[in-house]
Amino acid sequence: MSNQPLYIDNLQYANWSPALFEEMKAANLAAVHVTICYHENFRQTVENIIKWNSFIEHNPDRLLFGKTGEDVRLAHKSGKTAIFYGFQNCSAIEDHLGLIEILHQLGGRFMQLSYNNQSLLATGCYENEDSGITRFGKQALKEMNRVGLVADVSHTSEKSSFDALKHSNRPIVISHANPDWWHPSKRNKSHKLIKAITEAKGMIGFSLYPHHLKKGSNCSLESFSQMIADAASRYGVDYLGIGSDICQGQSDSVVEWMRNGTWSKDMDFGEGSRDKAGFPDQPNWFSRIKDFPNLEIGLQKQGFSTVEIEKILGMNWLRFYDENFCPE
Repeated sequence: MSNQPLYIDNLQYANWSPALFEEMKAANLAAVHVTICYHENFRQTVENIIKWNSFIEHNPDRLLFGKTGEDVRLAHKSGKTAIFYGFQNCSAIEDHLGLIEILHQLGGRFMQLSYNNQSLLATGCYENEDSGITRFGKQALKEMNRVGLVADVSHTSEKSSFDALKHSNRPIVISHANPDWWHPSKRNKSHKLIKAITEAKGMIGFSLYPHHLKKGSNCSLESFSQMIADAASRYGVDYLGIGSDICQGQSDSVVEWMRNGTWSKDMDFGEGSRDKAGFPDQPNWFSRIKDFPNLEIGLQKQGFSTVEIEKILGMNWLRFYDENFCPE
């Protein structure tokens, strides 16, 4: 086993290249959950999977295909990064329950129930009315539980998230968000929801995306680390992790597409604005993938033990992978 710490970043959407894969390796990231789908249908999602399969094939010294926790351990031992596929929307299953198992077979391990808007499964966090999980959503959760495709409520509304927790027989996650008691935001989550999810052995991955941070791009490492310490005092250490949501190297046209997809002719700025429509600047202590180890420094200064830091920065997600990526 490598003497280096085992880090896991449970959400990234960068402009992928060999140089960024090298940054993952330099940052000791044993696993990264990468976004495969935002608004794509099944065929388009498969095209994205083919692209990622090619990345893995042509970068064998840096990457390996992740399906289980054992792949993370293998990557850590060999100095590589295990890549896990996830979907930030349920658009890839279209209206067909059978595609859930197919996507899991293709490597999918996380699927969000909605992406800001109302979906066929659940209500998004930007909607004014929250009708909760739909009938299709309840059936989808049952099938996701069966095959080992984890339900993610990062972009899902409050009631729909609680409904998902109620109707899922397995833990669900918030892969990338922060508590709204630290920074109010449409995308951040309530104390009540985080507490309920972590008490049910689900996870929250703390986000480094500036719109989710107190003081945005000017958020300090101390403030972020203190938030994690406060969260640990409320929810315990064992179900906390990182989902940075870093979008390194992406052009502003990408965030425009993420927000609007093909569903709107009117420009939607999300949590940005007309004057600041593009990607916000990352904090200077987490501007690139290779900055991940700075989080260890921040947590050390908050008084976390070595074991607690190892849990938050990787081992908690690894335990979750072991327990939830397999069929029921």
